[in-house]
Amino acid sequence: MSPQAGRPTRRSRPTRRTLTALASAIGLAAAAAGVWAGAGGTARAAAGVPTPDHVVVAVMENHAYSQIIGSSSAPYINALKTGGAILTSSYAITHPSQPNYFTLFSGATQGITDDGCYTAGFSSAPNLASELTAAGKTWGSYNESLPSQGSTVCSSGDYARKHNPWFGFSNVPASSARTFAQFPTDYTTLPKVSFVTPNLCSDMHDCSVATGDTWLKNHLGAYATWARTHNSVLIVTFDEDNLLNGNRIATVLYGQPVTAGGTSATRYNHYNVLRTIEDMYGTSHAGNAASAADITGIWAS
Repeated sequence: MSPQAGRPTRRSRPTRRTLTALASAIGLAAAAAGVWAGAGGTARAAAGVPTPDHVVVAVMENHAYSQIIGSSSAPYINALKTGGAILTSSYAITHPSQPNYFTLFSGATQGITDDGCYTAGFSSAPNLASELTAAGKTWGSYNESLPSQGSTVCSSGDYARKHNPWFGFSNVPASSARTFAQFPTDYTTLPKVSFVTPNLCSDMHDCSVATGDTWLKNHLGAYATWARTHNSVLIVTFDEDNLLNGNRIATVLYGQPVTAGGTSATRYNHYNVLRTIEDMYGTSHAGNAASAADITGIWAS
């Protein structure tokens, strides 16, 4: 029998079973979106930063911002800048090279002040890899000219461990450091976050800007193109400048979550890059990243 005209129908109250099913569906949707949920099901990714499916960080060497951005010797990095975003006030922390790698990875130099060969596994301090693992996310590094996966040798040909801080931590499995030959062609199989370390020639340390720029195009260009349509990000940054420009360096971000042509003039450094990656995946914060701000103003809505 139809209800009487003018009399509102009575809405049934949702049952406990209905509410439980709804909460479960919301949780599954969050998981499908790649957002890690902690205790109580609260999404842990920070507001204002995206949650990419994959982030790849490539670290180049010893060149100032002005030697890269606008340089005819670096057409590929400048193409990434045009199609992605550039941090125009990006700075390294210190000199020489090695302490900067530790700051980018763990938020502190861990007492490293030079480029000497550190003792493998000397620190148990929190770092990006240990934080990602604790949050149920995957981590890995791809190291050009590394003799074999997990090798802790100090040097081998153009390979130098001083650019690989992950070997300094007892809470990071050495096996998570792969050779660059193991960098996948199926990018869906990449870890959630990975670092790429070119060798001493390919990173512009011993060879020219043009050599390093071409290496990036030939070895990470296909990933960058893929990232643009697969919710992923490529970050290209430098460990330090050439000692002549106040440690101002080029930092370029590219991928689908990044606004094409985006620019930020906010002063950022390695701690901000680390903090941003941590907050993408809801991890804790290592060292000085705890007091650093996220990189903002360059993310696509």
